[in-house]
Amino acid sequence: MADNHDSLLREVEDEIRRERMEKLWQQYNGVIFAVAALIVLGVGGYKYLETRRMAAEQTAGANFAAAQNLSDDKKKTEAQEAFKKIADNGPAGFAALAKLQLAGAQVNAGKTSDAIATYESLAKDSGADNLLKSFAQLQAASLRLPDADYAEIQNRLTPLAADDAPFSQSARELLGIAAYRAKKYDEARKYLEPLLVDPNAPQGLQDRVKVVMGDIAAAEVANTAKAAAAQTTKPSTTGSAAEGKPADTDAKPKADASAGTDKKP
Repeated sequence: MADNHDSLLREVEDEIRRERMEKLWQQYNGVIFAVAALIVLGVGGYKYLETRRMAAEQTAGANFAAAQNLSDDKKKTEAQEAFKKIADNGPAGFAALAKLQLAGAQVNAGKTSDAIATYESLAKDSGADNLLKSFAQLQAASLRLPDADYAEIQNRLTPLAADDAPFSQSARELLGIAAYRAKKYDEARKYLEPLLVDPNAPQGLQDRVKVVMGDIAAAEVANTAKAAAAQTTKPSTTGSAAEGKPADTDAKPKADASAGTDKKP
């Protein structure tokens, strides 16, 4: 009897659950279908976009290789046009690489202003890799170095001179050179001297820094000698006053008066 009672209870509980499920299904079946449809559409959309992205990457890769072949064949004009097309319309990765190629060609052609503009465009590209953006900033600052004032170079390169920045050593070298050109020798030393003792600094960079440090020392010696020479040749204030003192106009009349008193009538 106990078993029959338990079996009956289970059947009742199952029936109650079934009725509840039916009610829930009837109440929410539209929502369930909608959610399922959204999941299917989301997966399908992602697959579609991923397929398109891969196709675009493959096309851009082929176009980039073709542009490089044009450059290797010395077809400069055609190569620049091809790289510019990729830079303007290609996927972010290939567009960034195309801008680097285009800027390098512009530098070689003497189109410094165009190269700076191309590098700055890459540096501001939110979709580009941060390493490439930092490199573009460094190159733009390097091209501006001959004409820009020290404040501009500081604004361009200070963010790149941080310890964790990828091109910090090169940025500090350029900052030191800019400070030297502005005759801010203490500032120049602040950037350059640590590079001489940095074990991770390339030998070529340290050699360049040694040359600049030698120029700084020579400039300071010349300035010291010039200042000393100017101090030596400066007229003495006391001597000048003595030499320029007018004669005593009362001296002669006093002598005449003295002679007059001694003269007998």
